[in-house]
Amino acid sequence: MDDSVWWLLRDTRRVMRRGAASIEQRQRARLRDMVAFARAYSPFYRELYRQVPPGVDDPTLLPATTKGQLMAEFDAWGTDRAVTREAVDAFVDNPALIGERFLDRYTVATTSGTTGTRGVFLIDDAALRVTNVLAARVVGAWLRPRDLPRILARRARMTMVNAAGGHFASTVAAVRLQRRRGNRVQVLPVTTPLPDLVDALNRFQPALLASYASTAALLASEQAAGRLHINPVLTMLSAEGLPLSENDRIARTLRTTVANSYAATECPFLSYSCQHGWLHVNADWVVVEPVDVNHRPTPPGQPSHTVLISNLANRIQPILRYDLGDSVLQRPDPCPCGNPLPALRVQGRAADLLTFPTAHGGTVAIAPLAFATTLEPIPGIDLYQIAQTTPTTLRVRLRPAADADPDQLWRTVHAAITRLLATHDLSHVSTERGGEPPQASPGGKYPTIIPLH
Repeated sequence: MDDSVWWLLRDTRRVMRRGAASIEQRQRARLRDMVAFARAYSPFYRELYRQVPPGVDDPTLLPATTKGQLMAEFDAWGTDRAVTREAVDAFVDNPALIGERFLDRYTVATTSGTTGTRGVFLIDDAALRVTNVLAARVVGAWLRPRDLPRILARRARMTMVNAAGGHFASTVAAVRLQRRRGNRVQVLPVTTPLPDLVDALNRFQPALLASYASTAALLASEQAAGRLHINPVLTMLSAEGLPLSENDRIARTLRTTVANSYAATECPFLSYSCQHGWLHVNADWVVVEPVDVNHRPTPPGQPSHTVLISNLANRIQPILRYDLGDSVLQRPDPCPCGNPLPALRVQGRAADLLTFPTAHGGTVAIAPLAFATTLEPIPGIDLYQIAQTTPTTLRVRLRPAADADPDQLWRTVHAAITRLLATHDLSHVSTERGGEPPQASPGGKYPTIIPLH
């Protein structure tokens, strides 16, 4: 199969024109090929699929996998024997290598350990081409012809508000975009104090804004208060889910088109939103299975316990029936927008802002990812959880790594959180050490942020 960009562009348009049957046909063929490839080149999958018959194109015949399982079998999981966990960890530990290619042929991206395990993922060039082609599908769905002159009039200036200081997928993308487009791309760390964020945006005046959803909600409030003055043509939200009413508020306040996506480092091209508030799955390149607690299919129209995904593009580390841990609801009927791709809504990715009173009678809100990007670079944290127990008290629960000194780790974490709070003029907020480990939710996930309720 040709995997050039031009062939992929033509193929994605062709399957969309032909409709649901063509999309399913592509999906089954690609799943069959990916399973065969994984079985041939990944020792982990060769063993896992010992009892699986050849030529499988039905995902329900395959065992499910988890992040913890794949990270524990890292060297055996990959399909390139030159890739080892030791070498990848050394690469990730060097911040000067953010955005560089590992072994001159792979992109490396990490995830935080919100489900108890930090993820380290490799993406091959073929999968990046698919990601870029599907990005064209997504942006084409979000933009109208009259939007293009407005974007070009501002030289397509783009602001990205995201994680900084680690090999996160968004950070890697930002570094590479800045290399290509120079000063037309502005990157602002999510930890930036809100007044500084507002000032930078007012000076830059982006045509395109890519932001974590919770931060975009804060920016909309700043615009409503008269401190922010921007009018991006398109605002792209990521990372956390917001109520549809909040998306509408952001669109109305910033005078922008708001677009949303549900994706993961394990599958960055998973889905994109339509004007009716549904997320359409790029089902020609990914299998999405809403399932119950026993990984049996959940009927459309009912919330699932979790969701399994199979990435049909990335061969260096096959992601097959991988448990993302989110509850989703699949639409039981065709979406009124006319898109033939299956549609869903995510039930389990709500953004939890921490809101604090200021010393002057106001309030300051900090997004969860500000804490994530502060603590993620600290070695020795297996898992953390920050619970707001009073308006001005944070209780930090840590699960140290096996080789970490718990007392030294706590001192480092305490100092990092104290600095973060100080940048937001919240030095009066106290941080206490929790004697108990992080607490799991009923669904088995470990929320990193627990607001005061």
